[in-house]
Amino acid sequence: MLNHINQARIDRLRLPALGYTAQYSEFYAKFYDYVLIHKEKSLFENYADAYRYAFSALTPVIDAEELVVGKCKNYLTEEETALWHSVEAEARKLFPMVGQDSHMSVDYELVLSRGLSGILADVKDKLSKTDDAEKIVFYNNCIASLEAVCDFSDKYAAHATVLAQSEEYETRRAELLKIAEICSRVPKYPAQSFYEAVQSVHFITFCLSINPMRLCWQQFQLGHPDRYLYPFYEKDLADGTITKEETQLLLDCLGIQINNRVPHGLSSGYMVGGRDRKGNLVANELTEMLMQMVDDIRLVYPSVGLCYTKDQPDQYLRAACEILSHGRSHPAIFNDDIISEGLRYYGLSESESYDYIHSTCVEITPAASSNVWVASPYISLVEPLLASMDREYESVDELLGAVFARLDTTIKEQFEQQNHMRMLRSIQTINPLLSCVVNDCLERGIDIEQGGARYNWIMPSFVGMSNLADSLTTIEQLVFEQKKMTVAELKEIIDHNYEGCEDVRQDILCGLPKYGNSDETTDKWCPMITEHIVSECKKYTPILPNAKLIPSVFCWIMHSRIGENTGATPDGRPAGFPLGDGSGPAQGRERKGPTASVLSSTKWSHKEFIGGVAVNMKFSKKIFENDSFNTMMALIKTYMQRGGFEMQINVIDREVLLDAKAHPEQHRDLLVRIGGYSDYFVTLSPGMQEEVLLRTTHEI
Repeated sequence: MLNHINQARIDRLRLPALGYTAQYSEFYAKFYDYVLIHKEKSLFENYADAYRYAFSALTPVIDAEELVVGKCKNYLTEEETALWHSVEAEARKLFPMVGQDSHMSVDYELVLSRGLSGILADVKDKLSKTDDAEKIVFYNNCIASLEAVCDFSDKYAAHATVLAQSEEYETRRAELLKIAEICSRVPKYPAQSFYEAVQSVHFITFCLSINPMRLCWQQFQLGHPDRYLYPFYEKDLADGTITKEETQLLLDCLGIQINNRVPHGLSSGYMVGGRDRKGNLVANELTEMLMQMVDDIRLVYPSVGLCYTKDQPDQYLRAACEILSHGRSHPAIFNDDIISEGLRYYGLSESESYDYIHSTCVEITPAASSNVWVASPYISLVEPLLASMDREYESVDELLGAVFARLDTTIKEQFEQQNHMRMLRSIQTINPLLSCVVNDCLERGIDIEQGGARYNWIMPSFVGMSNLADSLTTIEQLVFEQKKMTVAELKEIIDHNYEGCEDVRQDILCGLPKYGNSDETTDKWCPMITEHIVSECKKYTPILPNAKLIPSVFCWIMHSRIGENTGATPDGRPAGFPLGDGSGPAQGRERKGPTASVLSSTKWSHKEFIGGVAVNMKFSKKIFENDSFNTMMALIKTYMQRGGFEMQINVIDREVLLDAKAHPEQHRDLLVRIGGYSDYFVTLSPGMQEEVLLRTTHEI
């Protein structure tokens, strides 16, 4: 925890970050202005010079009190606006805005140990040894990209020097001169100190976020900083060149810059804990400091994941619970053992299986080695059921077979669409800078967009599993067991959104078993659903090398968007209401407490769902008294021991949410968990706010 002076500094830095939106259009305008002026060359041939030109024209920004620097300004001048408007339409025609990106972390250890100059030397060596025309273009674009970033860092160094010359206060003048010194060294050269390492990591991530062929926000994760930053911290601490207080301050400044780089509504952060590539437990002072950052800066980012292992000392889980009890919504708790097992299931070596990242929300991608498309696409699990209720069936099993047949068709169609988009991207776009810091692009001489990365998975996400399970229970009970109605009669009721049949809806909601209460009547459906999804996804292989179709059951905000366009369902959910917000129970349906909810959520195998499993739980702040932390930790451990993938916890009282709804200006930084990510409550749509309010609040 920071002293009051440094905390006051962070409090001043965090306020602008609450609503900061960087204008990368300054870069895009210059890049495409150059491309369109030199139309005699192809876009790929123009890339190197256009990239250098755009970076050279980019404005360095260093705001008051910043210690970690690198961000785009949050405005455009009239001239810049006019230039962008003149080229934007043509820019967007030049490449397809399809598919996913940046759901990954890059090779930060490479950047810190070799510096961009070392990587540049490797690229030039590879260039000198090839006569392949395509590889020559690729390596030249890589060289241009690396040199552009080095020059841009030098530009920051010069800017910091100028600011120092006019700085009134001696302390800040010394800070600016230190920033200038560091920016003249990193990321160009290997980092030599903890401060340099932090600055290098942020700067390369910031530059990676400016991708002229993807005119959208990038969400790069910072990997595992408590692994790659720890040697620098340990050395500097021993040398007396840094203190724990200074370390925390630099980390907090790094965290604020994530918020300046990525707007809210997405997700960006890092993971801590777990095991390193040798299988050794990662549990050190930085592990706790990087979680403490969440409490210090109180912003939507970083999205922190604590990788929990069964032999991890309790102090780390307790620290996470302490932070969560303050209503911070992070860290999320990930099961390192089950995730590593799942990665090995999909072909990773043991050492690689420990080196992964929650690529934004809960999607798992191999660190430094992947070009994975997550949530591609989101697939509704209730739509096949509603479509299958077009006739009568001999049994609920026959109905389930019809549902699966329709689901299989959807999986096939969506896979073909994603595969086609991958083909378009591989033909029409490149990303040389990213290719320099992802295995094995440079070794293969292939851009990441063409399949140079080691892993090129596609991960569809299936939404509404709890609604499907509860709906199947309704049909089994009312149609086949109690014989109160036919499928056609039930469909008539839901087609009219339960109008005039509220008694039926209440009987469904209150009188029938629901997923989340450890009742086999409804819990039995989830293993059937998940096993079928896994087996079906195995049938398909995407177009790029070492690619698989790997499923997930989380939703980001798509449970709300899909729900808006979905009619009433047999589980008592009305038309337009959000579907279940993850792979746990649907909103408000846990009746027997959090333990029963955990038991239901772990009756099916999570390890195959490396695309992500999200289980949301909401607790009242009133619980955190006396032995409540021990009870909370025991609940989390039970979930992990039973093979649970990830748990995300909101600790907030309903009264606070209601007050935020009535007085949003007083709660700008109130954070809530949605369906795998966190967001500011007051910026959510009224429908999403209501969905959060309706979730069951547990007391333990």
